[in-house]
Amino acid sequence: MPRRTATMLASALVLIALLCAGVLIKVPYSEMSPGPTVNTLGEARGEPVLRISGRKTYPASGHLNMTTVRVTGADYRMNIFEAVHGWLAHDSVVVPHDTLYPDGKTEEESTQENAEEFSQSQESAKVAALKELGIPVSTQVVVSTVVKGSPSEGKLHAGDVIKAVDGTAVKEPEDVAKLVTEHRPGENVTFTIVPAKEAAAAEKAGRAPEGGEKITIRTVKAPPAEDGGEEGKDRAIVGIRAGTDHTFPFEIDIELADVGGPSAGLMFSLGIIDKLTPGDLTGGKFVAGTGTIDDAGTVGPIGGITMKLVGARNAGARYFLTPDDNCASAAADTPDGLTLVRVKTIEDATKSLERIKAGKTAGLPSCSTG
Repeated sequence: MPRRTATMLASALVLIALLCAGVLIKVPYSEMSPGPTVNTLGEARGEPVLRISGRKTYPASGHLNMTTVRVTGADYRMNIFEAVHGWLAHDSVVVPHDTLYPDGKTEEESTQENAEEFSQSQESAKVAALKELGIPVSTQVVVSTVVKGSPSEGKLHAGDVIKAVDGTAVKEPEDVAKLVTEHRPGENVTFTIVPAKEAAAAEKAGRAPEGGEKITIRTVKAPPAEDGGEEGKDRAIVGIRAGTDHTFPFEIDIELADVGGPSAGLMFSLGIIDKLTPGDLTGGKFVAGTGTIDDAGTVGPIGGITMKLVGARNAGARYFLTPDDNCASAAADTPDGLTLVRVKTIEDATKSLERIKAGKTAGLPSCSTG
């Protein structure tokens, strides 16, 4: 065989081998890319994103878009070609797989966790919006979860409202643990509760749960601390986790499928405020944003900010409400034509929207100016 032909054949075989390796060899990375944006003032799949009944609402134009990020599944492993393409592409980010799915978390576990966070973000969004409008919201301590095989199993249930422990009224979830741990393992503790069904009926009627029944539970010793320390030694528990629930004076439903995580909280709150007040918060402008929100209206950071900026700009947004803690990374890679607006609280956001509506954008808090 002529030397030139042999060289070409060998090169072709090497190329084929490299191509096969690029396709077959998996790497421990995942990809993030811009997901869809949804106008909280509009519809998704033919249904209103926000549905409010029992209270006067007002038409709202413009956009207050929540933003999302697409990620590859927990069970999917990228090949070398896909990873290189993702690294070179401007509209995607390749990150270590463990960044998205730590501790070997499965896709099902991640989906469940995101669904729970999304549900909690909706609840906090409602509370923050109504508080910003000065509308009273009742808060109560509830049983959040019951540990299987614990003394509370079959006696307490998720959703039960905890009125008191040993006759002492509870106002915060932390009060429950404090009162239980005043006992020694093996002693009885008495809960005054409103069963979940009765509490749900009261919430539907727009009133706080009343009355209560007493349930006695024998405490047990807490399991050893995971780090082997002394923290759980001889500590009494009953096997529940307490949380908070709210009773709203009217019904607010947030309907949005296939979305998880807590990052839409701010935009849900603003959408609720817009629908409950005359006029438009945006003046018809296209505003997008992101950020978690707590009951007090504090805006928290989120993940995937650069991908959300790209998705918002591609959808047509001109302004982007950016959590304070995400400002540095957002300002480092802002799409052309998109103005970042720094927000720390829901009040910051509403004031900035007033400026955007009035066209006074020169004084907007900027991610670049602090």
